[in-house]
Amino acid sequence: MLTSRHIQCPYCGERVEILVDASAGDQQYIEDCQVCCRPISIAVWVGADDEVQVSVAGEDEV
Repeated sequence: MLTSRHIQCPYCGERVEILVDASAGDQQYIEDCQVCCRPISIAVWVGADDEVQVSVAGEDEV
């Protein structure tokens, strides 16, 4: 179940679209920003209301 989400890059501030796989359960991974190519730490989990939640941070914030 791929879900499209918009996030803001913690480095360049640009809003980018990512695809997350909510069927994989709670997960954390690194994906490069589509604009500035810096690594973004992305955490994905499904909330109590079955809504997919996404949190992003820079490498120095993890």
